[in-house]
Amino acid sequence: MELHTAQRERAAFDLAERLFFKLEKHGDRYSLRRKVGEFAPRTDLSLDEVEQLLERWKLQGPGG
Repeated sequence: MELHTAQRERAAFDLAERLFFKLEKHGDRYSLRRKVGEFAPRTDLSLDEVEQLLERWKLQGPGG
């Protein structure tokens, strides 16, 4: 189970980097902020929430 979570986490960090986000881990929670442009920082996110947010951003962009 931990390997699967580690793989998901690594994929989230990679996607965040490609989309110009800074993803930080705080225990079992995460914070996400945009390196460029306008995006209100998000904190206290679960891995599921991070994945959903990044996938939505990837598909819909900043206007979505």
